Amino acid sequence: MAPPENYRLCLVTDRALARGRPLTEIVAAAVRGGVTMVQLREKTAATRAFIEEALALKALLAPLGVRLLINDRLDVALAIEADGVHVSQDDMPVALARRMLGPKAIIGLSITTIAQISNDDVGLADYLGVGPIFAQVTKLDASPPIGLAGLAKIRGATNKPIMAIGGISAANAADVRRAGADGLAVVSAIMAAADPATAAAALT
Repeated sequence: MAPPENYRLCLVTDRALARGRPLTEIVAAAVRGGVTMVQLREKTAATRAFIEEALALKALLAPLGVRLLINDRLDVALAIEADGVHVSQDDMPVALARRMLGPKAIIGLSITTIAQISNDDVGLADYLGVGPIFAQVTKLDASPPIGLAGLAKIRGATNKPIMAIGGISAANAADVRRAGADGLAVVSAIMAAADPATAAAALT
C-alpha cells in the first residue's frame, strides 16, 4: 500500500483533452504542480502504443518517486512493471489482480454506490476510487453522480483511503475533501488546462 500522501492528487490521463500536446509534457507539468500519482487511462489505443506510452511515463515518473498506475489493463501493468493498476467493478477481481501483480502493487477499485462497499474486493484493494461525485463529461458510461452526501456516506462505511473522482475542480476540491476524500482523482481540470502545473497546484 502506498503512503497516504501518495493519494492526495492523482492525474487520470485522457489524450482527447491534451490539445495535441505530448502526454509526457502535461504529466511533467502536473507533477511540478503537486500531482502525487498518475493513472494512465487509454480506452482506444492499440496495445503496442499503450505500452510505449506507459514506458515513457514510467521513465519520467520513477526518478521523481511518483507512482504510475494503469487503468483496467493488467497486461500492460505487468508488461512495464507499473506500480499498480486501477480496476472497475466489471474488471478482473482484485484477488486475481493481486495474485498476478504481487503484494507490493497498488490496486485501486472503483466504487459508484454505497452497496458496493460490502463486496469482497473492497477489503483486498489498497484504495477506493469513489464517484462520480459531480456530473462529468470525460467518461461517457459513468454512473450517476453521488454528490457530497453520497461520498460522506461511503466514507462512513470504510476506513480505506478514498480518492474521489468526477467533476472535481479547484472550486469544489475543498468541499470534496471535507466530505471525506483522502485525495482527488482529476481528469479534465488538469488535462485540459492551458497550464497544468498551475491547475494542479490549485487542487492541492
